[in-house]
Amino acid sequence: MTQVSPLAPPHFPELPEVPGARLVVVRAGYKDWGRADLTLAELAPGTCVAGVLTRSRCPSPEVDWCRSSLSGGKARALVVNAGNSNAFTGGKGRAAVSAIVEAACAALGCAEQEVFVASTGVIGVPLPVDRARAGLADAFARLAAGERAGWQDAAAAISTTDTFPKGSSRQLAIGGRTINLVGIIKGSGMIAPDMATMLGFIFTDAAVDARFLQSALEEANARTFRCITVDGDTSTSDTVLVFATGAAGNAPLDEASADAASFKAALADLCRELAQLVVRDGEGAQKFITVAVAGAEDDRAARVIALSIANSPLVKTAIAGEDANWGRIVMAVGKAGEAADRDQLAIRFGSTLVATEGHAVEGYDEGPVAAHLKGREIEIGVDLGIGPGRATVWTCDLTHGYISINADYRS
Repeated sequence: MTQVSPLAPPHFPELPEVPGARLVVVRAGYKDWGRADLTLAELAPGTCVAGVLTRSRCPSPEVDWCRSSLSGGKARALVVNAGNSNAFTGGKGRAAVSAIVEAACAALGCAEQEVFVASTGVIGVPLPVDRARAGLADAFARLAAGERAGWQDAAAAISTTDTFPKGSSRQLAIGGRTINLVGIIKGSGMIAPDMATMLGFIFTDAAVDARFLQSALEEANARTFRCITVDGDTSTSDTVLVFATGAAGNAPLDEASADAASFKAALADLCRELAQLVVRDGEGAQKFITVAVAGAEDDRAARVIALSIANSPLVKTAIAGEDANWGRIVMAVGKAGEAADRDQLAIRFGSTLVATEGHAVEGYDEGPVAAHLKGREIEIGVDLGIGPGRATVWTCDLTHGYISINADYRS
């Protein structure tokens, strides 16, 4: 049995139902692992959808399908396959997506553009069409019989190398009505999204204009999913979708709505927690690392520098070894290619300043830093001292566990 990450929350949270979204999980048998690996979400007519997708130049056919379908702004079904990414599979992969879409359309009587598909797992192996069809038929039969999957079951079913299911929720009042947002996400390795992240699905009962929903997700994505990294690798299948069923009955939200800012804030807060949960389950991770950069030329430069630090194997292994080697931070700042002045640079671990104005702090005592690095939650702060730019990213340490997991991934 896979050991649960030491950074995992103590338990899966209690998440509210989202009217207009009905979920069920089944075992399609994509791998010989004796667990559910196909998730179906049936969505109420009129559900709006928004999404962000991988920028990989070798995307899966599922990503291509979702990208083309998002322009319609409506959704009736989501189908998620785990254990097989169906990426780099040519015509066979595209045929599998078409078969899934056709089966869902036949069951729901909806347009093809209203069915969204995502898959995750091994690259280069076509998704077995017969298993997908049989699994989907089973899923629709269970829905018709009144069976429903809980959020924890759905979060587990979309997972691959994850050591714990991931979910979260937010609640807010809009127009006198209580609005729920619930999200589940999977991801543990191949995490350095340049768009979104792994596979993440958010459901809300709010009535939301599709263009506003897309804008809100893109804004949230820029500050959350695009600010995490486990290993510097971006997946071929990364997908985050938000579905708004409208079942709460509020006046549809758009940019001009009085509650627009509140909805955006709740969505961004939810995305931040989901993104951090992925880092907390980073393959082999023992420490959760926050990298905060200030004083950069601008926010874009700050993010580039922060990710240079967060993606550095030398920095990540130093943290794993609880070594206060701040010289590796200097290295990562310097290689980022952004404006920096070594004589203005300041570095801290936790609340302890270790270097300033281009040299070690006089009388620097490594004791407090060593104590900080023995914990699970690590903070690295950098101030370049040259401008107003700021950014925060999240990562984890790099241990032997990462090598073991990925050396044996296909076994």
